Amino acid sequence: MEFQPNRNITKKQPYRICFVCLGNICRSPTAEGIFQQKIKVCDLDSFFFIDSAGTSAYHVGEKANATSRRIAESHGVPLLSRARQFNSIDFYEFDLILAMDSSNYVNIMKLKSGITDSQVEMMRSFDPDGPNEDVPDPYYGGINGFENVFTILDRSSKELLKQLSPYIVKE
Repeated sequence: MEFQPNRNITKKQPYRICFVCLGNICRSPTAEGIFQQKIKVCDLDSFFFIDSAGTSAYHVGEKANATSRRIAESHGVPLLSRARQFNSIDFYEFDLILAMDSSNYVNIMKLKSGITDSQVEMMRSFDPDGPNEDVPDPYYGGINGFENVFTILDRSSKELLKQLSPYIVKE
C-alpha cells in the first residue's frame, strides 16, 4: 500500500503520529520508540511529533513492559513513554493514528465522531512482509514473541518513514 498523508510535513507543522494498542505497555510504546529512533538517526525529529496510547485504561501512568524495554534497549532503542488512554481528542491532535491490531482499530473507530483530518490505519499496512495483519500481542510468545514484535515494528516503521519522506519539505 502506498500511503499518502493529508498534508506536507514541515518543521512549522510537524506530522503527528500516535501508535495505539490495548494497554500501551508493549506494542505501541515499542513502535513509538522505534519510530523516534529512526527519525532521530535521519535528523528528522523536528518534523514529527510521536506518541502512543492504549484503547484501555489498564496501565495508565505505567512504564512500558520490562521485557519490551529490555528487547528495545538491546537494539539501541529506549522506551521512555508512560501509558495513557487513547480518547476522542486524539483525532484532533494527530494526523495519523496507527492501530496495532484489528480489535484496537475497531475500538479507535468507535470513538471517531465528527469530521477530522486524522487518518487511521493498521500498523502492518506498512509491513512489506505481512500487510494488514495484526501485530501480535507479545505476551503469547514468550521472549521470542517480544523479539518478533520488535522486528515487525522495526520493519513497518522503516516503510512508514520511507512513504512519508517524499512529503517532508525542508525549508
